[in-house]
Amino acid sequence: MTENAQQQPTAPHTELPTQYAPADVEGTLYERWVERGYFAADAKSDKPAYTIVIPPPNVTGSLHLGHAFQHTLMDALTRRKRMQGYESLWLPGMDHAGIATQNKVEQQLAEEGKSRHDLGREEFVSRVWQWKEEYGGRILGQMRRLGDGVDWDRERFTMDEGLSKAVLTIFKRLYEDELIYRAERIINWCPRCLTAISDIEVEYQEDAGELVSIRYGEGEDSIVVATTRAETMLGDTAVAVHPDDERYKHLIGRQIKLPLTDRTIPVVADTHVDPEFGTGAVKVTPAHDPNDFEIGRRHDLPSLTIMDEHGVITVHGPFLGLDRFEARSAVVGALKEQGRIVAEKRPYMHSVGHCSRCKTTVEPRLSMQWWVKVGPLAKAAGDAVRDGRVKIHPEDMSKRYFDWVDNMHDWCISRQLWWGHRIPIWYGPEGEVVCVGPDDEPPTGEGWTQDSDVLDTWFSSGLWPFSTLGWPEQTEDLRKFYPTDVLLTGHDIIFFWVARMMMFGLYAMDGVAPFHTIALTGLVRDEFGKKMSKSNPNAVDPLVWMDAYGSDAVRFTLANGANPGADVPIGEDWVKASRNFTNKIWNATRFALMNGATIEGPLPDASEMSAADRWILSRLNTTVAQVDAYYDDYQFAKLADALYHFAWDEVFDWYVELSKTTFFAGGEQARVSGRVLGEVLDVMLRLLHPVIPFVTDALWTTLTGGESLVIADWPADSGFRDEAAEKEIELVQRVITEVRRFRKDQGLKDGQKVPARLTLDGTALAPHEPAIRQLLRLQPEGDTFAATATLPVAGATVALDLSGTIDVAAERKRLAKDLAAAEKEKSQATAKLGNEAFLAKAPDNVVDKIRGRLAKADEDIARIQTQLDRLPEA
Repeated sequence: MTENAQQQPTAPHTELPTQYAPADVEGTLYERWVERGYFAADAKSDKPAYTIVIPPPNVTGSLHLGHAFQHTLMDALTRRKRMQGYESLWLPGMDHAGIATQNKVEQQLAEEGKSRHDLGREEFVSRVWQWKEEYGGRILGQMRRLGDGVDWDRERFTMDEGLSKAVLTIFKRLYEDELIYRAERIINWCPRCLTAISDIEVEYQEDAGELVSIRYGEGEDSIVVATTRAETMLGDTAVAVHPDDERYKHLIGRQIKLPLTDRTIPVVADTHVDPEFGTGAVKVTPAHDPNDFEIGRRHDLPSLTIMDEHGVITVHGPFLGLDRFEARSAVVGALKEQGRIVAEKRPYMHSVGHCSRCKTTVEPRLSMQWWVKVGPLAKAAGDAVRDGRVKIHPEDMSKRYFDWVDNMHDWCISRQLWWGHRIPIWYGPEGEVVCVGPDDEPPTGEGWTQDSDVLDTWFSSGLWPFSTLGWPEQTEDLRKFYPTDVLLTGHDIIFFWVARMMMFGLYAMDGVAPFHTIALTGLVRDEFGKKMSKSNPNAVDPLVWMDAYGSDAVRFTLANGANPGADVPIGEDWVKASRNFTNKIWNATRFALMNGATIEGPLPDASEMSAADRWILSRLNTTVAQVDAYYDDYQFAKLADALYHFAWDEVFDWYVELSKTTFFAGGEQARVSGRVLGEVLDVMLRLLHPVIPFVTDALWTTLTGGESLVIADWPADSGFRDEAAEKEIELVQRVITEVRRFRKDQGLKDGQKVPARLTLDGTALAPHEPAIRQLLRLQPEGDTFAATATLPVAGATVALDLSGTIDVAAERKRLAKDLAAAEKEKSQATAKLGNEAFLAKAPDNVVDKIRGRLAKADEDIARIQTQLDRLPEA
């Protein structure tokens, strides 16, 4: 047995309201938890630490189902560990979200007819801070609605003073270790956000374009290239061919005329060119294409920038000032006038990059930017997983992680924004470059200026697991709670965030990875498996569902769909079903309390218990062991399913029902079963609490008189098993289930009483006759009893007198009609499946459907025949 119930104070049961109203419980209960400091972690505690840092939501954000999903799982993990005796820290906070937040404020300014440039940098940044204080952090209040057990005293923000110091510290260390450098490279440029963005902030989609074939040069010196971006030819500085392509060997090294310009460009040989694709010749625009940039570097080609930051053409008179897409049509028109278009424009689907934030088509652009040399950092991040220091769960997600860290390009970390951590580099009047750390004084004097760019948001959030604990200072929090235990996050940000934290954590913390386990989840989708999107619109505000059905119902639905790494479909009907589950727990516990369930006194000896008592305690301990194993393997869907079926099926539908006759009879056996039921409810509510904290805490404190489940002990498997009792109750369940099925087949109402003779002697069922009769609504047989149907089941016999309850002749007629229809269906399906000509022509799905009809017909025939055999002759 378990000892948990004996560890809690007891009090007289307070009568529960007849119905559970989440709105009357959740808000008040949550504030009580916070006020009492249940979620506050103590760095000085002798308890072992368990730490999770929250993936910091954007300061612009509000709670969506993806947040609610991951927060439910993280909350469940930390609540369980707290109950297990760990100093459990779940650390909250927000990300400053550079581009997203700056865009919000710029939109406000636009409504006032202003731009950030009208304000100037200092005043604009001040305006963003005002916006953050007024509108930011809505999600934090919504987290309270969900029941997030976070340590609010440790809430952090990626631009607060401590985290800013961490950013400056690691930037300087990386710079001095030559892992941060400045260089002119091709970057992804967003003409709408007016900043560089990293590779992983580019979303690729298939766009419809037009492939244009253009003739460069004249006569024997001419060559044809194909492109979807004709406007970039204004910046071409070469044409490239493969060195082994016999068609063009005579042109390699020659100069050819670039149309629409007064320039000539060389033909160069480069193995990057695929001679089988198109004409086997490609135009080279080093300033506007990453592959062309590399060709340009290999051949020492000039790079000509032909667009400004807005995507507007800046060269060649006729096209000067045109938007890039306007210029595309204009350039093609001009080429056509000169007879340079050698093939008609044809539709061409190709992958085009878009800014993940504003969806604008990204423009590759040569630009001077700051970069992180990721080679050694990425190798360390890969090694930490390969050598087992960090586990990825599920394991098959490791491949995605390795695909990224093993092939990572240097990371462009500078952004042309004003909101964010400004790059701590100063430039002097004589070309000096000085990196200024948090304890350094920036250089002063005439001609000294700070770099105007800010750092990529992911640079600061990559420090999150240790900067939030006080790094670079060696704080008590850092010593106690680093490394964190598990990072639970979506598989979609392995590249954005997970890899960044691994690189920075290993670098800054002397090779100690920031977490032991990376537990990856899927994405929340609608009930049909479609991605949720405001534009669909199938996006759901979880707060609406919380208002309607309670936070516990939303949480349980999300946990119940959380298979590792897999996407999670969710629909309102499923939330309603979870609401029904919380109501069932409430109503059944209320009934149990009214009928003697208690935790007072020691648990009786097994010899004093009924078989049903021993059965439920055996099943209880099996469930404890299962739930522990599922938690340790991050199998949230399986643990939720196990708890659901144990609570609803085994405790409420079987044990409580089987024990009703005992409770109604009163006496010593009722006292024993009441104590057993109290024990079961106590442990069950503890097991359920991490996933559905509100209803369980309200019920448990009423049952036990304890202070709160948040600080109660997690139940342990006592090892008690009783296989004999389990087998005995399985026999009882078989009898009841079989007779219930027969009653339903005969059309009897649930409450309709039927005379019956039970022959149970010589079986383990004999002691259970009162419960069996009670649950099946079976009356004593009486003097006029006539067995009209006999059911042999589980070694016993149940004889029923249906003469006064059903019209046997009419029932036989109905069943005979159903049997004839099933036999006809079988005959037709058998004939089709025996027709070779049909099988040769019919699609596989049609054949499979007919096979399914045949199997269903066989099943129906067997079922109906059994019903007929059980009926007496009319």
